[in-house]
Amino acid sequence: MRTLVRLFLASAVLCLCITAHAAGDGYDVFVPISKYLAKGDAESLSAWFADNLEITIMSNTTDSSKNQAKQILKSFFGTHTPRSFEINHTASRSNSKYALGYLNAGGELFEVTIFVSKCKDSYRIQQLKIDRIR
Repeated sequence: MRTLVRLFLASAVLCLCITAHAAGDGYDVFVPISKYLAKGDAESLSAWFADNLEITIMSNTTDSSKNQAKQILKSFFGTHTPRSFEINHTASRSNSKYALGYLNAGGELFEVTIFVSKCKDSYRIQQLKIDRIR
């Protein structure tokens, strides 16, 4: 009987660990990214950037380094102060994730697209696109 109870407890703990890991992996990456976009915090957001990424601000696309992308984003936030950001859709495929959201900034509404890829043990932003909604 003790062996059966131990086996049951071990199985329950294993199931909880697997469930917690799966839930965290599917959503967590966009929580801090969303927070930094909503605050207009280009410095903190840049910690999520890949070493080289594609950044598009209002149809102006640039392949840039992490530091260049941070400066581009600082300039955007300087003229468009964020009020809120909300993710409306996410999807994932193997080692990459995608999010689509809306940024209210400077009295305008922008559509934001974020692509992240898994690099070693964490996700990094490979592409960030901010387009004005007409």
